[in-house]
Amino acid sequence: MFPRLFDVFNGDADGICALHQLRLDEPADSELVTGPKRDISLLKRVNAGAGDRVTVLDIALSKNRDALDRLLEAGAQVRYFDHHQPGDIPVHPNFEPHIDTDANVCTSLLVNQTLQGRQLVWAVTAAFGDNLADAARQAALPLGLSADQLAQLQSLGECLNYNGYGETLDDLFFDPADLYRQLRPFADPFAFIVESPAYQTLKTGYHDDMARAVAVSATEERAAGRIFVLPAEKWARRISGVFGNQLAVESPAQAHAVLTAQPGGGYVVSVRAPLVSKSGADELCSRFDSGGGRKGAAGINHLPESELGRFVALFFEIFGNTVPTRS
Repeated sequence: MFPRLFDVFNGDADGICALHQLRLDEPADSELVTGPKRDISLLKRVNAGAGDRVTVLDIALSKNRDALDRLLEAGAQVRYFDHHQPGDIPVHPNFEPHIDTDANVCTSLLVNQTLQGRQLVWAVTAAFGDNLADAARQAALPLGLSADQLAQLQSLGECLNYNGYGETLDDLFFDPADLYRQLRPFADPFAFIVESPAYQTLKTGYHDDMARAVAVSATEERAAGRIFVLPAEKWARRISGVFGNQLAVESPAQAHAVLTAQPGGGYVVSVRAPLVSKSGADELCSRFDSGGGRKGAAGINHLPESELGRFVALFFEIFGNTVPTRS
């Protein structure tokens, strides 16, 4: 029996582009395991055994440790690329970790290192999508791209990232696995931009949803940061993360939180640390059940309404409490 291949990846721009880089360089058919961006406990869905190979991209090891241990004990070979806080990293002959939590690194940039730049243009796209614009431009220098080409890659990265946000697949324009399949034939992102109907769908949706989001005023604003609350609607669930990214770019000295109301009560939370420091987001979100992420960007999958006051207090405690300027 031939060994089976599993590609397990986050449904955002970083996860999709990381896999695209690998499969452009190492073509293979595999079983795809993914979901909305916040569905990160993906390894529990993998049933692999001796000789099978599992590649994991852009999901926190700390949220998948039990499943990882199970796969390694079953004899599967696992290579793991990620930039989130991992917890303890196992040492095992069948485990190949590529993990770096530096705030200016994303998973696609880690894959790019392993591939020695052979699919660099897609790593640049992912870095833009992960709101690492400076790192993206720095990485892109060997490509000699024009300002217009960089802007196109930034738009593509943002649109791929935008598609990943939502409570369920029903909130998304495309199942991330299907979006990856549409991307797969394109070695050149500029060809995908011109030829793919999916990109045009995402670009239109992005601009429509963002127009609604920017019309929402902050519910709490201080010198250290701003907190926004979006309604329990599909457009709000789709735009929450990229809206947080845009807020961070517009005001890089401030922290930002975007709380999206859930139909059954409570909130989904996206937190962005100030771009000037890129630290504190994971510290804040890890104080809450279902919270986690990385230093510059993190989230909470469900914040009960009873915890809202505590969240606001901790937000300004961690990012620098100051006298309110607007409420």
